[in-house]
Amino acid sequence: MPVYISLMHWTSQGIGGLPAWRDRVEESDAVIRDRGGKLIDVYVTLGRYDVVEIFEAPNDETAYGIVLELARHGNVRTETLRAFTREEAEAIVRES
Repeated sequence: MPVYISLMHWTSQGIGGLPAWRDRVEESDAVIRDRGGKLIDVYVTLGRYDVVEIFEAPNDETAYGIVLELARHGNVRTETLRAFTREEAEAIVRES
């Protein structure tokens, strides 16, 4: 299943709601599962991004729907990347 990496910035609203962050992670997990995906892990980070969330989704369209649903509350701004495993990347290179 394709893997996606979401790089997230907390908004002012999101920072104000940090005590409920654990609830947001559980909500994120439920949204991803409801759409046929799997939350792999979530990291709070130092530097340019506040949170990194790694998840699987059946396809790009589903991943986009997941990200839209998670961002709709206004707590985060996201930048989501499609990630390829080493094996997937090598297969793509061989086919080129």
